[in-house]
Amino acid sequence: MNKNHLWHPFTQMKDYNNADPLIIERGEGIMLYDVQGRAYYDGFSSVWLNVHGHNVPELNQAIREQLGRVAHSTLLGMANVPAIELAEKLVEITPEGLNKVFYSDSGATGVEIAIKMAFQYWHNKGIRGKTKFVTMNQAYHGDTIGAVSVGAIPLYHDTFRPMLFSSYTIPYPYAYRHAGGETQAMEDTLVELRHLLETKSDEIAALIVEPIVQGAGGIIVMPSGCLRQMAALCREYGVLLIADEVATGFGRTGAMFACNLEDVSPDLMVIGKGLTGGYLPVAATLATDEVYEAFYADYEEQKTFFHGHSYTGNPLGCAVALASLKLFEERNMIEGVRAKASFVQQKLAALKDYQHVGEIRQKGLMIGIELVRDKVSREPYDWADRIGVRTTLRARELGMLTRPLGNVIVFIPPLSSNVAELDAMTNILMESILHVTEGV
Repeated sequence: MNKNHLWHPFTQMKDYNNADPLIIERGEGIMLYDVQGRAYYDGFSSVWLNVHGHNVPELNQAIREQLGRVAHSTLLGMANVPAIELAEKLVEITPEGLNKVFYSDSGATGVEIAIKMAFQYWHNKGIRGKTKFVTMNQAYHGDTIGAVSVGAIPLYHDTFRPMLFSSYTIPYPYAYRHAGGETQAMEDTLVELRHLLETKSDEIAALIVEPIVQGAGGIIVMPSGCLRQMAALCREYGVLLIADEVATGFGRTGAMFACNLEDVSPDLMVIGKGLTGGYLPVAATLATDEVYEAFYADYEEQKTFFHGHSYTGNPLGCAVALASLKLFEERNMIEGVRAKASFVQQKLAALKDYQHVGEIRQKGLMIGIELVRDKVSREPYDWADRIGVRTTLRARELGMLTRPLGNVIVFIPPLSSNVAELDAMTNILMESILHVTEGV
């Protein structure tokens, strides 16, 4: 039945249908179990969103309690209690100045909202020329049309170019693939951004960035200070800053939000994935009072933000998000992530001696391991080698699930993973890489 009817995202169905399909039946803690009863570590947090593990009693109870009240009530012209309480909590924990919360149902729709808000912000202020956006090379912000328009991964996005609006693209500082290393990679990014803003700021509405860690582009970690300087340039030239914290938010980088690592307060911030602990599809776009006030007007002025989703502010999702954030506080999870990240870093240091490991990139519990054909020249494997796919399939055979990003092996475990579990998962990871790249 699975092969007959279900079309999987980011999956070549011909390959999938010719292989032994993995069908998950249940989860417990950081383990997932398939219909044959086989157990797997969830080594990528079910696509980067699980926080506390699966089947968490406190989160289950929050949903049950809310279900006994109301499952859904629209936010169009009215409100519900969990949505109000969650908005207040999000304003409390996000960077200073983000005081307004607009809900949606996924990171991509949250980005779509941020783009439209930025565009209409300038329009409502009577500045009609600021209609363009700046993105970064290899950026991924989701799969809706607006989000793809500010995306820059050719494999994912080029097919749809005729449908999209054009954006300016600057380099993300990818030090490993830059001849000048980290310092020059950062300098090139900042110089190019400054030049673009000097010459085009009168037509640029906003810069959108994945702060500190670029996710789908290969878990690329920004050099220290780069985000702060980018934010300063946006302020200097009167351009809004949109921080896409969908992947990096909720403790993943060792801070509640990646922007906190450099004390950056964006004009708009998009959050999702870990917001509900990995339970239900809720996202949010947070805005400053200044942005919000550009829409706050008499009805006749038609400055309303005409955008919304059927399940916006869903009470079940908001209730479980509140329960998840309560667990963050009760379990001191941010400090825990830092300690666990240090353990993982020490453990994976042994990979530096592997013949085909080019670079290990890590920020908190976001880890990407780039595999290369030649360590000295940094020559990448060919796409046809399927080196990432083969490595993650070997990890699956050994009892851990993850997905590659081309030749980059992703390790993003649930934040709740304990040291023993992290030790077991990193052992599988290392054994899988050694087996596929060196035949050991």
